[in-house]
Amino acid sequence: MRPRALRPQLKRDPLGGNAEDTVKVLDRVLGWLLVVGGLLHALGSWTAYRNAPPELLWALSGSLAALLLAALNLLRAGRPQDRPLAWVSLGGCLAWIVVSVSFGRVIGNVLDPRAVIHALNAAALAVMSWRTLVRASRQVAA
Repeated sequence: MRPRALRPQLKRDPLGGNAEDTVKVLDRVLGWLLVVGGLLHALGSWTAYRNAPPELLWALSGSLAALLLAALNLLRAGRPQDRPLAWVSLGGCLAWIVVSVSFGRVIGNVLDPRAVIHALNAAALAVMSWRTLVRASRQVAA
């Protein structure tokens, strides 16, 4: 066994694990929250527009977009070396922030919980995508 001074030191988080594992779990939780948001959007769309097929189709396209973005982010979380995927996830998250804020503006309340939750979740996933890009570029350079 190596002396304590020579052992690699892992950053500890307050929950007792190492910080890297906590960030990985958080990344996946955020992705799954977007899945839940997309499914709730689909349910709300069905409830509101089931008798108006054109509006229902358009509303469900937003659910599909949320689910696809969630899938991209969950895939990115499991592939920390994949820079192109991280770029696509980052772009999608930034676009989803714009869509969420725009939805809030259209309904006359940018602080509506639906808009805020989606925007904050997308912002957090954008940060995770940026983190993936930075970490992958460091590993390529090394």
